[in-house]
Amino acid sequence: MISGNFVSAVADRRRWLSPLALAFCVVALGGCANMSPTGQRALSGGAIGAAGGAVLGTVAAGNPAVGAAVGGAVGAGVGAALPSIERTLNGN
Repeated sequence: MISGNFVSAVADRRRWLSPLALAFCVVALGGCANMSPTGQRALSGGAIGAAGGAVLGTVAAGNPAVGAAVGGAVGAGVGAALPSIERTLNGN
């Protein structure tokens, strides 16, 4: 059975954690407004790669942290390289 103290502690944590998480997201996303397209693609590629790597790392090796690190690095590299690849393919 769950004690009342545990339920109270979880409720107290949620009370301050949600506004803190929202503030973090606003600040983090606000920093993307002045980024170059290459930087934006590197950041989004890294985030997508980290999410996919965490899933694959969990399934394949049971270690989501390593999968997220590798996926994030690969995704950031691919995202940063995409503008130059597109220019090459378009003949510019």
